[in-house]
Amino acid sequence: SDKIEDELEMTTVCHRPEGLEQLEAQTNFTKRELQVLYRGFKNECPSGVVNEETFKQIYAQFFPHGDASMYAHYLFNAFDTAQNGSVKFEDFVMALSILLRGTVHEKLRWTFNLYDINKDGYINKEEMMDIVKAIYDMMGKYTYPVLKEDAPRQHVEVFFQKMDKNKDGVVTLEEFIESCQE
Repeated sequence: SDKIEDELEMTTVCHRPEGLEQLEAQTNFTKRELQVLYRGFKNECPSGVVNEETFKQIYAQFFPHGDASMYAHYLFNAFDTAQNGSVKFEDFVMALSILLRGTVHEKLRWTFNLYDINKDGYINKEEMMDIVKAIYDMMGKYTYPVLKEDAPRQHVEVFFQKMDKNKDGVVTLEEFIESCQE
């Protein structure tokens, strides 16, 4: 019986999404790394796709002292490139590839997309405020030093002073990349 279980486990582990070669070509991961990532992904998400609720549950484990649900919501939308309410292994790996091994430019473009909540190509103060509040909520009440009530607003003001080069009230991808590289 143990031998049969071992063989079953081997066949399960070897199951791969379509086009592992294609993913290897599209990402900065080796075939072996993709296999390991896939095993972990299937472990957490046996169905092969993650919905937002599952994503929030997984993410909440990393921030036990705060409420990570809003930040996880924005993060999920950045991973969900098709905007169809689910993240497939391919979506997950493409984002991870950028975040872990992408160029500075690719990482900044990805981060800009995360902050550009309505996907109109600009970050406005409301969007930045939503993200900053979500980050503060996620960090929880145990941040040190204890945060003042208006800390998120001040954070956003400083961000816009640095980023909004032409002072038109929005930050473009170009302004974002230029400011970050400074």
